[in-house]
Amino acid sequence: MRTQYRLGIDAGGTFTDFVVADRESGDVKLFKALSTPSDPTKAIENGLKLIADDFGITPSDLVSNCDLCINGTTVGLNALITHRGGKTGLICTAGHEDSIEIRNGHKEDGFRYDPDYPAATMLVPRYLRKGVRERVISDGSIRTPMQEADVRAACDLFLKEGVETVAISFVWSVLNTAHELRAAEIVREMMPDAILTVGSDLYPQVREYTRTSTSVVNAYLAPVMRKYVHAVDAYFKALGAKQPVRYFQSNGGLAIGQAMTDRSVYAINSGPASAPQAGLYVSAPFKKKNVITVDMGGTSFDITLTKDGQTNLNKNIDFLRYRIGVPMIQVETLGAGGGSIGWIDSLGLIQVGPQSAGSEPGPACYGQGGTEPTTSDANLVLGYLNPDGLLGGKLPLDLEKARKAVKKVADPLGISIERAAYGMYTIVNNNMVNGIRRVSVERGYDPRDFVLVGAGGATAAHITALAREMGIDTIILPKLASGLCAFGQIISDVKYNYMATAPLRLDNAAAYTRIDTLFKQIEKQGVAHLKTDGFKPAQIDVKRSLDMRYVGQVHECTVDIGTFEINAKTIDKVKEAFHARHEELYTYSERHNPVEVVNIESTLFGRIDKPRAPKLAKGATPAKALKGYRKAIFEASGKAAKTPIYDGSKLGAGAAIAGPAIIEEVTTTIVVEPGWTAKLDASGSYVITHRKK
Repeated sequence: MRTQYRLGIDAGGTFTDFVVADRESGDVKLFKALSTPSDPTKAIENGLKLIADDFGITPSDLVSNCDLCINGTTVGLNALITHRGGKTGLICTAGHEDSIEIRNGHKEDGFRYDPDYPAATMLVPRYLRKGVRERVISDGSIRTPMQEADVRAACDLFLKEGVETVAISFVWSVLNTAHELRAAEIVREMMPDAILTVGSDLYPQVREYTRTSTSVVNAYLAPVMRKYVHAVDAYFKALGAKQPVRYFQSNGGLAIGQAMTDRSVYAINSGPASAPQAGLYVSAPFKKKNVITVDMGGTSFDITLTKDGQTNLNKNIDFLRYRIGVPMIQVETLGAGGGSIGWIDSLGLIQVGPQSAGSEPGPACYGQGGTEPTTSDANLVLGYLNPDGLLGGKLPLDLEKARKAVKKVADPLGISIERAAYGMYTIVNNNMVNGIRRVSVERGYDPRDFVLVGAGGATAAHITALAREMGIDTIILPKLASGLCAFGQIISDVKYNYMATAPLRLDNAAAYTRIDTLFKQIEKQGVAHLKTDGFKPAQIDVKRSLDMRYVGQVHECTVDIGTFEINAKTIDKVKEAFHARHEELYTYSERHNPVEVVNIESTLFGRIDKPRAPKLAKGATPAKALKGYRKAIFEASGKAAKTPIYDGSKLGAGAAIAGPAIIEEVTTTIVVEPGWTAKLDASGSYVITHRKK
């Protein structure tokens, strides 16, 4: 075989998506297999068999003819959610054993004054947090030499207790790493089989609590990720993979398996982090750079926002009640998916989620043992989903079981099953709209200035309703929507973040020189890392940013700058970039006030050749793609309307369909509400626009 493919795999809560691109022709195919939470590699095996059978080859032929195999996984996220990480020990400065529990005195919004709000579950129990007598002070000098006996005593305890992973985090270690590095040597000597996370290496920036918490989360997830990476790497190697598997990171880029083990904290949002890249890609033919990408799968609803081609990043955030300092694509996640369960609250109101039927047992209509009413059951009752089944009929649906489940919501309210289903549909839409508002309106963005890109298998049934509520008049929905995150992986680059702390006022030449020197030092590390990964200098790009604030401010903001040398001639460009960013975030700037830098960061990219863009040929007209009609409900009264059903696989470029209508693709169902028109573009995306009255 001469054809080379690129394979992207995105493991979700209900389905694992597989995207295979022909690098020469640009043809892209999407496949789905049910996720196997107990053994995620089993879903990969099942999916590769599906692809191989479709292509008429063996899984080994497929993998050996892929230039890259890329995996986005929820393994790390699930381990953190379910508290099933490795047994972890923490070595810290004596007197700071409880900093991860004190949490800077922080309580989540909405619970700040609630004395009954439970404390966060600690990933390291108190008896495994061991203090070491040592002290580095804020100028980097050593006030108290490290007592090595304390480190050895901690290791003795960890060995006795079966600790498999260790985090080390000392106060002010970012300004003097000597104590942490020596402690790490002792741990490696006494616990050679343990996985080790060193705070000043993982997150070399100021703020001891953030650094310690980030290190603990990394250490906690490391054994889980190491086991998973080893299993996946070995599986693909046995199939003849020519390159090591690349894993998708929460910073929006790819990394080799060793990096995902060493920096497991970057695996937390591995799956949804690829959505913004895919959203920009499918919007590019329409010259759109303001994009809100929404992904509704079986379990969750993920939202990302990209403004002027730049996706928002989060740093120093609380994720699942744990402070994480490293940069992550800003993903708003809700418990709103096809498997989200509908229920009646104490006030007699319909609620949907966050609990989910997942893939096991799944929605009632799947016929796999589920009995609770889910979003998918409601959509089937409303006539949106094909009773003959999903995935081209491979996943049969049971309408009677769906109706029986939704009856659990209808009967207590004394309403019809149809009205209850529409109520569930409306509530889950409102939940998703509120999430979109949080990433847009509440952060100073007008959603009407954006296009809405649909991803995920369940999104297309809700997309026009979401756009209508948000006042967005243009939707871009690719045929690959249900596997868009997997597609985003195969068009992404390798990406590593390198950081340093630099608490300096920008008022003297020494500060400029120090910042410039630090940038060059961390970028040298990054370039060396990428060269080891096989990239040539011409394939490497660098992006710089600074965490800056006005002198006296408590919080800083991240400011992107160019890669120019920082000196007395260019420092005004840096300051002006900060003033502009501050004004963009907070509506004002103080150009007369002095400015200081807190941290610096360089992001290094290893550019990977992209598959050729697909081009859709003209196909059947809508009239010839018409499959028939089905009664569907588009109003709260529960009144059904005769709705045309189209076979999306027969439609070609230029086909336009006015709503109300339902377009059935193999892996998703598009509900076009009354007042909207869907037109299929040659790029393979439906452009759905609101018809002006």
